This record gives sequence, structure tokens and C-alpha cells, in this order.
Amino acid sequence: MQYLLNAPSSLHAAIQLPASKSISNRALILHALSGGNTCPENLSDCDDTQVMIHALDNMPDVIDIHAAGTAMRFLTAYLSVTAGTHLITGTERMQQRPIRILVDALRTLGAHIEYAGNEGFPPLRINGTQLTGSEIELAGDVSSQYISALLMIGAVLPTGLKLQLKGNIISRPYINLTLQLMHDFGAQAGWTSDSSITVEPGGYHDTPFRVESDWSAASYWYQMTALADGSPEVELLGLFAHSAQGDSRGAELFARLGVQTEYIPQGVKLRKQGQSVARLDADMVDIPDLAQTFVVTCCLMDVPFRFTGLQSLKIKETDRICALITELRKLGYVVHAGQDSILWWDGGRCPADEQPGIDTYEDHRMAMAFAPVCLVRPAIRINEPQVVSKSYPSYWNDLQAAGFRLTEYPGSR
Repeated sequence: MQYLLNAPSSLHAAIQLPASKSISNRALILHALSGGNTCPENLSDCDDTQVMIHALDNMPDVIDIHAAGTAMRFLTAYLSVTAGTHLITGTERMQQRPIRILVDALRTLGAHIEYAGNEGFPPLRINGTQLTGSEIELAGDVSSQYISALLMIGAVLPTGLKLQLKGNIISRPYINLTLQLMHDFGAQAGWTSDSSITVEPGGYHDTPFRVESDWSAASYWYQMTALADGSPEVELLGLFAHSAQGDSRGAELFARLGVQTEYIPQGVKLRKQGQSVARLDADMVDIPDLAQTFVVTCCLMDVPFRFTGLQSLKIKETDRICALITELRKLGYVVHAGQDSILWWDGGRCPADEQPGIDTYEDHRMAMAFAPVCLVRPAIRINEPQVVSKSYPSYWNDLQAAGFRLTEYPGSR
């Protein structure tokens, strides 16, 4: 399938954003570990959360989480402390995404995990048992989802968990988000130094909990506001001013590109105000999921950039560094990479494809970050647009409600 996108002549919209996938998936694990009956409210309707709900509600012998990386990491830890034997698997791409670091850490605690395919990768066969270990040392530059998975089960271990992180710690806001939610569900956990976290034993309480809207999803509407002509105005409903979501920092960076955020009782209001900076340099180690949004936005705004801290992009749904370079070349932009963690653009151009079709690589964020290109270049084509269901199933409907025109080509590529 392919969508042909054309932008409205002016952008004015009020959008009810989806619930946060990051919060939903953590809240589901914490609820399950509490053994309670009060299910979290306003859960995300995205694919990643739906596979988590299905797994936790049904606990089948074979758990297929499809392309949901969060579910793979969180459920691997959860199944390790939950009675029963399960095989957890996913898509072909999921079976290429490394998980050895998490498995080794869980084995250190006493988990019974076997590789059912290639060593170091899913699928995994897990025999749940009571874990007797209580201390782990882990590199700080691994995926924060590994760290969060370990922290969440720490409260149900007999003597709790002490986690020592070595070296540079990436995605610290996601770790802090996990700790905040653990506290919301009654656990005692926190930083005991700049690089160590202690989780006290004692488990969780059955707690009423409502999930806030997703700041990652908000980034695409910030992007549209930045790229739109005239005086765009967008209301994004369900966001909190003082959010524990790390991607709320995107508002600060978009302010440098001329997008003003006004906090209102029901969410935020976006307007284009002031001039963009001439160049944008930023360390994105804490907000890697916003990299695609800012890389595409800066190119379309002719704002040279240098973004560092992107080492986790190569093990996401696709190699996002390579995917960005490839697809932006179709639009005439020559973006460079270095050290597997840096992307930069100095204004270099190349001939653009006459009718570019943007490939999405089974990656929801590729589709959502490139769709706003139609505000600058009419009739942009997005291949396999259905991938947005991974985190923002209503994305295309929301674009249409905002005046974007979508034409579907079922058999095209």
C-alpha cells in the first residue's frame, strides 16, 4: 500500500493525542506484578500495547509480540519471575534485534532462559522461577528498556535489586519514568548515586492509574507547525506540562525552530512565532525517538544540524541512521553519519527523485516523520503507511481531520 499526501492550505487543528505507549506498557507490567484487579485506564490502542495486553491476559504457551520491542524486553523479565514456561517470539526483524545483555543480566539473578533460535536473539524459552540474585552491573549505554525491565521486577525479588550502571548512561529520562511509575504503584526505588539504583523488596499495590497522552506523538504536530506556511495553530489534548516523559523536551528544541508552546488546561497550543535558529546542534542521547522528526524537519527548513547521542538508533525497528540517510537522499538532502551515533547535515544537496516514494522499513516513526514533508513538497508518497499502528493508529485519520488529503494506492510501491 502507498499513500499520496497533500497538505491543506492552512493548518488549524485540535488533536486528541493517543495515550503514551511508554507509560501504558510500564503500567501494564506493574499492574500485573501487583496482582491487582484495577486495570490502568486510557491505555494506548497501539500495536505494542495491544500485544502486551493479550499476553498478560491470556499467558499462552507461545507469546508472539510481533514487532513490539518494548513488549519483548519487558515480558522477558516479567516471565522470568512468573510461574510457567513460555516461548516468546516476534517478527523476522525482532529475531534480529539483540537481547543477550538482558538475558545475561536475568541469568545473573537466577533466571532460567534458553535461546530457541540464534544465540543472543529471540525467540526465548523462559521457565519462570523465584530469582535469588539481587545485584547487577550493566553498561549504562545499553537500551533503557533493558534497565527498565530489570528495575520493574526488582521490587518482587526477595531482597530487592541493586543496579550499578557503568560508563555513559543514555536515555536517563526513560529510566526516571520507570522509577516514577514504580513509585506510583507503591514501590520504593531510586538513585543512590549518579550511577546506581536501589529497588527495595516489597512488591506493588493495586493502584488506580490513568495514562497521559504521548509526547512522542506530539512531536509530529510540532513538526507540521514548524513546516506549515502562514499562521498555523494546533491544539494537542491530553499532555501534561510537568510530564515524566523524556520526549517532552522536544518542545524546548522546537522553540529554537520557531514553534511556541502554550500550556492550556486541556493540553498545549502550538503557534509559529519568531525566527528559527540558523543551525541546530543537540545531544539526543535522552530523546533518541525524536531523531527522525528533527532530522527531517531541519532539512526541510534548511537548518544545518549536528545531532549526537544516537547510538541506540541502529537497533530500533530498523537501522534508523541508514534509513534516514537513504530516504532523505530521495528528497535531495545529503545527510552524513559518524561513529554509529552522530548525524549531521551541512546543507549539502543532490538531485532529488522526481516522484519519491518514502520507504518505511516496518518503522512507524519513519512514516510519521516523513509525512509532514508534503507541507513543503506536495504529493509526497509514503510506502506501507499502515506501520503507524505500532504507536499511533489514528495518525492518518488525525491528518485527514486536520485537512490533509490522502489518496490510497493498494497495489503500488
